[in-house]
Amino acid sequence: MPKPTLLSVALFAVTLFPFHVQSQSDYHAEIKQAAISFVNSLDKMQKRSALLTFYDTARIKWNNLPVGLRARAGINVGNMTDSQRDLFHRILSASLSSQGYLKATSIMHLDNLLNLLYDSLYRRGDLNDDNIADVRSLKWTPRNFFIAFFGSPADSIWGYKVEGHHLSINFTFIKDKISVTPFFVGTDPADYPMTEYAGWRILGEEEDLGIKLVHLLSTDQQKTATMSNAVPRDIITAAESGKRLVDNWGIQGAQMNSEQKKLLQYIIREFVFNLEYEKAVAEYEKIIKAGIDKIYFGWIGPYEESKPHYYVLNGPTFLIEFDNCGGNGKGNHIHAIWREKGNEYGEDVLKMHYEAEHHH
Repeated sequence: MPKPTLLSVALFAVTLFPFHVQSQSDYHAEIKQAAISFVNSLDKMQKRSALLTFYDTARIKWNNLPVGLRARAGINVGNMTDSQRDLFHRILSASLSSQGYLKATSIMHLDNLLNLLYDSLYRRGDLNDDNIADVRSLKWTPRNFFIAFFGSPADSIWGYKVEGHHLSINFTFIKDKISVTPFFVGTDPADYPMTEYAGWRILGEEEDLGIKLVHLLSTDQQKTATMSNAVPRDIITAAESGKRLVDNWGIQGAQMNSEQKKLLQYIIREFVFNLEYEKAVAEYEKIIKAGIDKIYFGWIGPYEESKPHYYVLNGPTFLIEFDNCGGNGKGNHIHAIWREKGNEYGEDVLKMHYEAEHHH
């Protein structure tokens, strides 16, 4: 009798214990219900801040700067009651995987630690009164993360944005279709240096996988992948740069061996699987269907974690950028983004929807 394989055991288990796979409409319904519960908890003044029209220009803009530098649309965590904060987190946890939820909430908490770090430097005499006043004017705090709704969650077309310092999550719902980008995350410091949080790296995996992949390349492949330019001080497609990555550069997936391609896919999954599992699978399958061989991996800077570095994954349907460019020649400040080409804020799906409406 042949020995059972892991695959045959897994298939047998699935047959015995079938499981429900959540559809995109189920996913939408869960988020919608969480959003409706939150909106219903708001008083009249809170609704004036939180509820905007679907066509408000704030819906198609994002920013990662501190609130002290750029105001945000919506209602902030600081102006919610505890029960409303609970409902706010229900929206996040319905939209994101446990991985994505922990990254988002850790980025919020990091603002507390930033204040702790700079207060410590001030007490030590490394910062003067003017320095600490400048820092405090940035208004770093978990209270200054905002949620804004564009259209009503009860409608078939609506969206929401959660945004603050180093975080911008953008969901758009058009009937049974969902757009989930731009999805921006960042951390400063990338590696927290002190107290019981010393060594805390919220986006460590995104960085480690990129460094592993560039080291896995041969010398010739590294030459193909690496640009000689100075490491950019931010992602190239930053919120206020007005730039887009049009040209492909770096090494193409078709030029990689199976082990290198596997690591390339790990990087993609690290970004995409910040979403709930079923939605992440659907988005990941789009990328795979478009072709791993067609994805370009590009690098700028040294191949070391402690020095400024940048990488990009540019595929037919998506863009991922990662930039770690800290001060004093060190890499300790991360900006990273996942973008869906042609369909950010549901652009492509909306276009098809309005064309169909016009046709009918």
